[in-house]
Amino acid sequence: MSTITEVDVRDVRFPTSLELDGSDAMNPDPDYSAAYLTIRTDAGDEGDGFVFTIGRGNDVEAAAVALVAGTLVGSDVEPLLDDLGATWRGFVHDSQLRWLGPEKGVMHMAIGAVVNALWDLKAKRAGLPLWKLLASLTPEQIVDLIDFRYLTDALTRDEALEILRRAEDGRADRVAELERSGYPAYTTSPGWLGYDDAKLARLCREAVADGFTQIKLKVGADLADDRRRLGLAREAVGPDVRIAVDANQRWDVDDAVTWIEALAPYDLAWVEEPTSPDDILGHAEIARRVRPVPIATGEHVANRVVFKQLLQARALDVLQLDATRVAGVNENVAILLLAAKFGVRVCPHAGGVGLCEAVQHISMFDFVAVSGTMEDRMVEYVDHLHEHFVTRVELRDGRYVAPLAPGAGATMLESSLTEFAYPGGDAWRAVS
Repeated sequence: MSTITEVDVRDVRFPTSLELDGSDAMNPDPDYSAAYLTIRTDAGDEGDGFVFTIGRGNDVEAAAVALVAGTLVGSDVEPLLDDLGATWRGFVHDSQLRWLGPEKGVMHMAIGAVVNALWDLKAKRAGLPLWKLLASLTPEQIVDLIDFRYLTDALTRDEALEILRRAEDGRADRVAELERSGYPAYTTSPGWLGYDDAKLARLCREAVADGFTQIKLKVGADLADDRRRLGLAREAVGPDVRIAVDANQRWDVDDAVTWIEALAPYDLAWVEEPTSPDDILGHAEIARRVRPVPIATGEHVANRVVFKQLLQARALDVLQLDATRVAGVNENVAILLLAAKFGVRVCPHAGGVGLCEAVQHISMFDFVAVSGTMEDRMVEYVDHLHEHFVTRVELRDGRYVAPLAPGAGATMLESSLTEFAYPGGDAWRAVS
């Protein structure tokens, strides 16, 4: 039996605002950041997890992660890892933590960092990448990870088991397919709102040359500007590459409909986050009025319950779960099963430091053990900050190469953690 001896939480920030990487209509100057957790044991191994933020407030998130993770010090490791469903419920059902949510916001995301770090430790001990570890579980083991409270009007345990059992046949073939050809990606790298036209066009052409079949542009600040940029992008990528747009919650409902109708002639692959992520009925109204243009959302959705309602209301056509917004792997497994029940495709958000590395595992597990398909599905890719990870994401011909290294992909290089520590790291002293 091994014991958790230490939890180490660090405030890590990258000055991406200097080049306007990540800029959009609502977030003009983001500094990609991570409230980064390491759980250490007396067996000499460790698990890593993080919450993604965009700068100010990362210290608040780090404090929340430290508060949650600190309760693990002195705990036996094996019971936590052997029943991660019970471990998840222990955190999420803690009445004093729930009072700060419940099941949303800073504390819920902090729980996600801790849960993901435990999954990272479990995968490392198993000698497997997280996606493959999850895909090795039986349907019964998978549903045991999920808290079905608040979900049973839309998805019961028996329905989830039926979905998973249908996908059992062919699992081995799908694992082999992933390892052979990877998982489809689309790229947002050309589309940040702060880029000038020349940079936009150049990056669009480079995306096509790199094998991407879809790109995404940020929109929502100025309609005439959006039309011009979409025209430049379409000219650069040609007629066969899809272009999605992302408003980052910029609009009210009527404004969203008007704006989307004006951009629809550019053959939009989807419109992302047209309004507040909490406005389920607003999304439903927008989706109803602009169909067949697909509506996508999810990166800021707080929990599985809100996803359930979005699906019930037919308020989204593309579900964009995030690796660090909800309470970790367990809740994302529940969200995948909800999407499968409602027949909605999942195309995760990954526009942030470490998110590509983390969320690829969720989509690959979905392909192997839940949906059984990659048709019209893809994971977002941004070409920023991968060099700071021990197992950095790898793209080939516009597809994620299936990671084979043990773990969940969250482990950063110690040199990067030191250099970009906020506020005292060398990178921040250089720009102060």
